[in-house]
Amino acid sequence: IKFVFFYLTMIASVLRRGSKPICQGFLSGMPVLAQNVKINPYSLHQVMSYSENSQPKHTIDFGFKEVPVDEKESLVRQVFSSVADKYDIMNDLMSAGLHRCWKDRLVQVLSPFSGMKHLDVAGGTGDVAMRVLRAVRTAELEDWGRASSSSNGEPGSVVVCDINAEMLEAGKRKWSLSDISEDQGLSWVQGNAEQLPFEDNTFDSYTITFGIRNVTNRDAALREALRVLKPGGRILILEFSQVKDPVLRQVYDLYSFNVIPAVGGLVAGDASSYQYLVESIRKFPDQETFAGMIRSAGFKWVTYENLLGGIVAMHSGFKLKA
Repeated sequence: IKFVFFYLTMIASVLRRGSKPICQGFLSGMPVLAQNVKINPYSLHQVMSYSENSQPKHTIDFGFKEVPVDEKESLVRQVFSSVADKYDIMNDLMSAGLHRCWKDRLVQVLSPFSGMKHLDVAGGTGDVAMRVLRAVRTAELEDWGRASSSSNGEPGSVVVCDINAEMLEAGKRKWSLSDISEDQGLSWVQGNAEQLPFEDNTFDSYTITFGIRNVTNRDAALREALRVLKPGGRILILEFSQVKDPVLRQVYDLYSFNVIPAVGGLVAGDASSYQYLVESIRKFPDQETFAGMIRSAGFKWVTYENLLGGIVAMHSGFKLKA
């Protein structure tokens, strides 16, 4: 308990200094294992094909437990309904504020442009969506200043889609207090990643951040992402992944299984939900396997970038045909 309180005090001190210095320290110049393949300046990885549905399954992982496939969705919904009000502060505490850096990196790679139509799935409290909308508006101001908007003056928009109503409500509350609360370009839709309530070829880009591992049928969610993207559209997926370095992995496991559930119990009053979240990370496919699943869904130019030694990975792919 003493260690947990010390940890919380330390994180509070770090967060008071702001996220930008933290990001610079943890992201700039980080080495990425590229298997001797240079694809672009960020040393992303080439990948192989794979499908998680190679064999029919009647059960599926829910953390370290195996549950009937048709029960996982409701179990995950219960987890996020329980933690919705404390979701953002717990993200700060669990990651020492680094989730902000990872999301900033996602938006940097996404490179939002004037008139972009963006979909953020499992977007919950709107953390990524608001970052993207701000970047879209900045691009539009720059383009309109040069009188060369690529969207013919039509403003861009961002849709947050999440299956959990409580998470969406938490996001709307945060949005109402933000600097973009009057911006009509942000909308909130309750929907399932496996059956998106949108027409084909609707969006320029799609993101899902720390959400894909909670989806029951990940292959279906990836196919849906492909369907709703326009030709040329890009998918970016930020997710906890697998650490290869044995020393870092040992430290990471010690921290994850001992500190995170304890902090969840103290701050959110729900240690069991955070125990599930920790376990779900360990059950998620590794970087190469998941990249192969993205390719199997129909995406091209699939690459990934490791952040913080593989604790987090950012996967990228493109839809090349209608």
